[in-house]
Amino acid sequence: MTELTKTVLFTDSDGRARFRQETLSLDEGTPDSRLSAVFASAGYQLRVSPVGFRSSFHCTGQPQWVFILGGQMEIGLQGGQSRLFKPGEHFYSADLLPAGAQFDPAVHGHWSRQVGEQPLVTLFVKDL
Repeated sequence: MTELTKTVLFTDSDGRARFRQETLSLDEGTPDSRLSAVFASAGYQLRVSPVGFRSSFHCTGQPQWVFILGGQMEIGLQGGQSRLFKPGEHFYSADLLPAGAQFDPAVHGHWSRQVGEQPLVTLFVKDL
């Protein structure tokens, strides 16, 4: 494998959150251990969300990688689309509020929730 699929949660030109797939090159390292370039980060946070957790609609405050360490996380978008992320899966959350916009929960952002019988454990790696 010389590429990694990056799922991106982003704000589209109409102000709504959407998902898209991007490819990250793994062109460093050795044939037995392919690596991406080193990316800078602004720190990380760990979170445990109890069974039954669900947020309201919100935008990501700062772009960040989200890694699911335990449990399951569902991300829901306007219009009813959602995606489920399981342990070992990840996505890049960058659905920022458009410049100059006032947050409207009927238009902007996403919601997240814990799914299943196990608490949700996540690692957030903040982008610069």
